Amino acid sequence: MTELLHSPLHDRHAAAGAKFAEFGGWLMPIEYAGGGVLGEHECVRDRVGIFDVSHLGKFRVIGAGAVDFLNRCLTNDLRKIGPGKAQYSMLCAEDGGVVDDLICYVISDDEVFVIPNAANCAAVVEILQALPGAGDLEITNLHRDYAVLAVQGPKSDEVVTAMGLPTDMDYMAFAVVEHEGVPYTVCRTGYTGERGYELVVPAEVAGAIWDAVMAAGKQYAIKPCGLGSRDTLRTEMGYSLHGNDISPEIDPVSAGLSWAIGWGKDEFRGHQALRAIKEQGPARRMRGLLALGRGIPRHGMAVVDDKGREIGVVTSGTFSPTLKQGIALALIDVSKGVDDEVGVQVRNRVERFRITKPPFVTPEVR
Repeated sequence: MTELLHSPLHDRHAAAGAKFAEFGGWLMPIEYAGGGVLGEHECVRDRVGIFDVSHLGKFRVIGAGAVDFLNRCLTNDLRKIGPGKAQYSMLCAEDGGVVDDLICYVISDDEVFVIPNAANCAAVVEILQALPGAGDLEITNLHRDYAVLAVQGPKSDEVVTAMGLPTDMDYMAFAVVEHEGVPYTVCRTGYTGERGYELVVPAEVAGAIWDAVMAAGKQYAIKPCGLGSRDTLRTEMGYSLHGNDISPEIDPVSAGLSWAIGWGKDEFRGHQALRAIKEQGPARRMRGLLALGRGIPRHGMAVVDDKGREIGVVTSGTFSPTLKQGIALALIDVSKGVDDEVGVQVRNRVERFRITKPPFVTPEVR
């Protein structure tokens, strides 16, 4: 059995009374004593919370034409942004399935820092290294070299400013700075739907930076937040989770992520398959589901029509702490549209849901 990896902040989590679970090959905090998922969720929506997302992958692509190389591999169009900007994108298989989704941070035409998901980092690097044009580039897996701390919530600007770090940047922008001898990449990104920042720092100083964030946020009653509340926060936004809402079996067109595909590009990995899906139309599309009763949907539950016939599947489901009702993302036959009612097989009963368009809660990222 492979031993689970530990975040460089593991001791901080243990001291804070974290409840741990396996996630992507890492032992990560799910929630903390004295807060719990609901308390941590509300803290991020109302004030500010801090997440350790150091399990996320990291790699760097360096060399002449690094941006152009990635642009031929990934779905989105990196030429729509320039240095100092970040972009959500995907690496697809040739059949259109999603190998992984990731964020690209363009430092220059010849250098891009990339953050994929934890479990897929090595696979993504290996695939890219084998693609045409990779031989002239350095594609380096830095998964264990950096920690990532996400400071998220309406008071995130105040916390990051109090640390002496820059906050005068637009959403999906970043700055590379040195402060008190520590190199930071300060990113106006996050996966909660709230205004926030992600701090990418060397793993060896992660503990000191965590302490500095907690000290700067004390007056705002900052809480450490686990992956449990991160999941409820991102589900309220309708943000996809790889392995649930996108996967090698769920293509981005069906998943409602066509906006992250550079359709005007000549090529990208899987482009022929995705263009065919777009032209023909997918059989199922990702929709939002809002409970009409007290049912709480969960991943894998069947979506059924009025006659009990299966017409879809829940890909992500939870209780929304903000709305106080069940919500879900689900792949549903295209015959059903927004405002239609469907059933979800919750254990031994069928609960009623209304199809809606995510997000379920208004985003405040900007």
